[in-house]
Amino acid sequence: MSETASTPTSRIAPAIARQAVEWMVELQSEGAGAATREAWQRWLHAHPDHLRAWQRIEATNGRLQGVPAPLAHAVLAAPESQGRRRALKTMGLLAVLGGAGWIAGSRVPWQAWVADERTEPGERRTVVLPDSTRVVLNTDSAMDVRFDSGQRTLRVLRGEIMVTTGHPPGDTRPFAVETGQGRLRPLGTRFSVRLDADTTRLSVYAGSVEVSPRDAAGRIVLAGQQVRFTGSEVSPLVPADENDAAWLDGMLVVHDMPLGDFVAELARYRSGHVACDPAVAGLRVSGTYPLADTDRVLAILGKSLPVAVEYRTRYWVRVVPRAT
Repeated sequence: MSETASTPTSRIAPAIARQAVEWMVELQSEGAGAATREAWQRWLHAHPDHLRAWQRIEATNGRLQGVPAPLAHAVLAAPESQGRRRALKTMGLLAVLGGAGWIAGSRVPWQAWVADERTEPGERRTVVLPDSTRVVLNTDSAMDVRFDSGQRTLRVLRGEIMVTTGHPPGDTRPFAVETGQGRLRPLGTRFSVRLDADTTRLSVYAGSVEVSPRDAAGRIVLAGQQVRFTGSEVSPLVPADENDAAWLDGMLVVHDMPLGDFVAELARYRSGHVACDPAVAGLRVSGTYPLADTDRVLAILGKSLPVAVEYRTRYWVRVVPRAT
């Protein structure tokens, strides 16, 4: 797994990001002329965030080179008769289809692919915030950063983060982490937040965190405890497992995990589709596995269990019963 460090970028509003994509589609259409380009230039220089959003679009266009040509053409050169809405729908289709390239690899809602900070499958990134808070983004993760005169807020849009809060002298602004299910208020701490479908998993490793679901009473989670919550309820507390944080060291550590769950976990760390045949999903897996080489991990499964790994392509893999 690759790891990089960065400082947070200032947030680009989703509305501006959408405008940038709409201008990209408009400029690539057959009817785009001098008047369209002049209007685009006026929009581009009307606000610094417009230019930043456009630079992000230009950067991602280069990554579209990995998308099959007919699909890339459908996005970048949609005929006028199709209209913007159909072209943008095509971009959404690319996200569902998967494969190489930035759009194809997103597999996320709009907010995640225009997030302030994000990682690709197999990537890990460390971000140091202005208050010295340290955030590590795990594979295929995204978050927005909102620091202003009245707040220090992270919004997790996808994936998993590990947070070690900073303590700037004299800074009284509240610090919080938000997800779609609720709000977390750390009380001088180190903790991880992971989004799973419609739930948020919180594991606290130092200090404590106040959990406030959208529509339910909150509770305090102490160091060594883990909890899951939805918008309306909080699960019972269970012990936090240090092995869950092994991804910080590029490892996946499991004990007696069903193979189906193991394959689903491994799939988070590689692009494309990885599935497990129900006939072998109940086999148990234990061990420590390197996340930097998921093909190697799949090969280990084929040697240690009665399974075979079928590759249709590099991006379409299935674990099936071994032929007898």
